[in-house]
Amino acid sequence: MTAEPSSSWQAAFELIATRGHERRDEPFKLASGQLSHDYIDGKYAIDTGERLAIVSRAVAELAASRGIEFDAVGGLTMGADPLAHGVAMVTGKAWFSVRKEQKQRGREQWIEGTRLEPGMRVLLVDDVISTGGSTEIAFDRVTAAGAVVTGVIPMVDRGEIAAKRFAARDVPFAALVTYRDLGIEPVKDA
Repeated sequence: MTAEPSSSWQAAFELIATRGHERRDEPFKLASGQLSHDYIDGKYAIDTGERLAIVSRAVAELAASRGIEFDAVGGLTMGADPLAHGVAMVTGKAWFSVRKEQKQRGREQWIEGTRLEPGMRVLLVDDVISTGGSTEIAFDRVTAAGAVVTGVIPMVDRGEIAAKRFAARDVPFAALVTYRDLGIEPVKDA
């Protein structure tokens, strides 16, 4: 984050640090397959409308401060869903959710919510990113629909891997809260 965090960022950080971070004696496996003693429960940190609004405003402010413009916000279900809905609520933008598996009936969609159209600018969000693999799946699905990813903002980034992954795609990446902010060990590059 910046040298002088905003009051929105500070309020969001407090929620994430006090409600979302849990230090465990026994290590557990992350989605990336690595082990950690630091559990980050992003969904619990934003489990009420008030908490979701606080963090969503901070994400919207971070996007604006980085010049990330977007028409819709979303990511891979389920990690991105609450934050996508919250950011849509505080900005008035559209939201979408990328399925992990294609729907097998009806329109047989990969993407729910707003209908992404060619050229539509999208912001990808997630609650907690370790390596960025889940967000990269969402990236591939929305770009296949013709949308343009203008930025990626996770609520928490557990390391440096995701930032490099999206820099390689020329996509701006800015975490709301980093492993440094939380004082935890970063996820290692495999």
